[in-house]
Parts: sequence; structure tokens; C-alpha cells
Amino acid sequence: MNPYPLGLQLDGLRVLVVGGGAVATRRVPALLDAGADVVLVSPHITPALQAHVDAGRLTWRARRFEPADVDDVWLVHVAVNDPEAGRAISEATAARRIFTVRADDRHAATAWTPAVTRHGPVTVAVLAGGDPVRAVAVRDAIGERLVTGGLDAPGAEAGAEARRGTVALVGSGPGDPELLTVRGRRLLAAADVVVIDRLAAGLLLDELRPEVELFDASKIPYGPSAAQEEINRVLVDRAKAGRFVVRLKGGDPYVFGRGGEEVLACAEAGVPVTVVPGVTSAIAVPSAAGIPVTHRGVAHEFTVVSGHLAPDHPESLVDWAALARLRGTVCVLMGLKNLPAIAAMLQAHGRAPDTLVAVIQEGTTRDQRVVRATLSTVADVAKEEGLRPPAVIVIGPVVDALNMAE
Repeated sequence: MNPYPLGLQLDGLRVLVVGGGAVATRRVPALLDAGADVVLVSPHITPALQAHVDAGRLTWRARRFEPADVDDVWLVHVAVNDPEAGRAISEATAARRIFTVRADDRHAATAWTPAVTRHGPVTVAVLAGGDPVRAVAVRDAIGERLVTGGLDAPGAEAGAEARRGTVALVGSGPGDPELLTVRGRRLLAAADVVVIDRLAAGLLLDELRPEVELFDASKIPYGPSAAQEEINRVLVDRAKAGRFVVRLKGGDPYVFGRGGEEVLACAEAGVPVTVVPGVTSAIAVPSAAGIPVTHRGVAHEFTVVSGHLAPDHPESLVDWAALARLRGTVCVLMGLKNLPAIAAMLQAHGRAPDTLVAVIQEGTTRDQRVVRATLSTVADVAKEEGLRPPAVIVIGPVVDALNMAE
């Protein structure tokens, strides 16, 4: 028989989970997200479940199941691979007419857990006649179309209405379009206006609806300050016209992305703003090049600085002398033009000339290039190799940390 699908409103209702292993670890977060009063019964639990206990999000009874555990319970999850224990729990719940999910035997269960994907207010739950592999495949296919905008979600008009007249600052990540967050992709698919710059992941633009207005901020023919003022004006004007505006920015909006200025401009105009963090190139680009910004026994700290102003520029806020004294990793963004001056300044204040340096051009993309050198040679090597922006400069022994570990 086909199961009867139902969406349970569990806010404030007690749910019993029996078992403290991998299955419980997977199921508990969704129950907590639904607002359930979760009681966990198990002699032992995973560290992830222990973190929920420590935070006061659930109650743990550190023992084996007892029939009285199902008193005042609305739903039971059997998360143990023990048929005898499962049967005992089912007997107790059947006597009280409590729906029970059985991880050990779905045919003996009175409720099934579907394969689920969530996109904002839309939840898709798939049951495939008890075949979990098929359910997951169907769920993933639907979820992918929801994420990319290939499938509209009927009934989500209320959410669309709430977005009108607002702005979302969305970090697109370091370049690879697949590094855009799920929330960022969902909002991008709903945008009426998209304001981009040259560092935003370009392939994402191919997924926009035909009627979306695309405003390329990198083509504004003014200096940096005037260009930012024009961007702010566009965000505010389009939002006040009742449109949903997505400002698609490279990396993370708040890491040298001037996102704070755009939030302030919208706030002053009374325009609501949502900020969607992005994967920052300061960490992701070195990672894609095989360089961990920290590594045990090599670097216990890393510092991210902007190099768009030369070290001796009167408006520079970077304490390069202090950076030179650090033993950890220095990640420089927007510093390729000033690389000779940066390398010289660090050496002048004590950083060893043979300190390892990597320059990573267009990290995470198909055009990624990695050039390694030392602090004393990197400026010349970068020039010889013809490196161009965008590039992330990594300074410190982590540049060769994985080779050292071998």
C-alpha cells in the first residue's frame, strides 16, 4: 500500500529518538529545526549529538530503552540496528498508538522518513515505495532544478512578494560557480535585477531568466569612489521601484568587497538588505592550490590583508612591520600590482628573504595558475610569468606544508 504523506507540526511536541549513533546524528538536526522537544535514549552518543546536549537543545537519557520512555511522546525514531530492540520499542508504541520510524526495518515501521531537500520555505519530501536509493535520486533531481531556477515553486508567491523592494548582497565565491552557496543560488534565481562586478563568477549569469536586468558595475566609467556611489544608487533605485535586486559579488561581501558601504547606503534609504556570505578567496584559493592556510606544527595563525594600496601609501591601514614579525601565514588579496613593495617591506622589517611565497592566479577556475618562489624572488618571478589579477598571494611555510608532511 502507498503511504499517506504528511507534514508534521512538531513545534513544542516531544519526540523520542532511541539510539545515539550515525542514524540519530542524521535525524536529530531536522527534528530540532522543526522545534521538537527531543529526548534521546542511548547508553552512548556521538560527539555531534553530545554538542546538542551540551548546548541544551535536547535531553539525553544515558541508558537503554524502557517502555515508559514513550509516555507523552508524539513520534518515535528507532535509530538502532538491533531488530530485537526495535520490536520491543514497536510493541510499546503500538500499545499507545504512536507512529514509529524504524531504521532497522522499514517494513515493521508505521512511519517512513522521506528523502528531503529544502529551499527556503519549500520542502520537498520523496517516498519511493521504500526504496531509499530511488527516493534520493528523485529528490536530488528536483532539488537541483529548484536551486538553478529550472523549476519554479508554485505557491511561493508570498515569498517572492516579500522580496520585492529589497536587496540581497550575495557572495559568489572565488570563481568556480559551484562554490556559490545554496541560498545564494536560490536568491539569484529569483532576482529581478542583478548587479555584478568583474570578480563575480561569470558562468552564473548564464542561468539568469531572460527578463532579468543585468547591471555590470565593472563598466562604470568613474574612479573607485564615484563607481561605488553609482552602484549604491542603482541598488536603491531598483529596489524602490519594487524589484528584487541581487548584488552578486566575488568572494564574500564583507571581505574587501565594500559590502558594508552598500548595506549602509540601503539602510539610509530605508531599503531592507539580506547578506548571504560567500566562500572567501583568502582561504578557498590557497586550498584549491593544495595550500592549507594553517597546518599543525607549521602555522597556528593566518592574517588576511588588502594589498590594493602600497605599504608606504598614506591611506594604508595595514601594519606591515607587525606582519613581518608574525610566524604564521599572510594572505594578501588585491596585491599583485604592489607585490614588489610588499615583499621589500616585509623583508625590511625582519621577514626572512627565503620565506616561501605562492601566487595563485584565478584560483578555483579552469585558468588557475600557481607560481612558487621566495620573498626575495617573488616579484621578479611573478613578472616573468606574466601573472595577472585576480591573484591571491600566500606568504609563509604553509606553501610547502603538505610536501613537508610527506
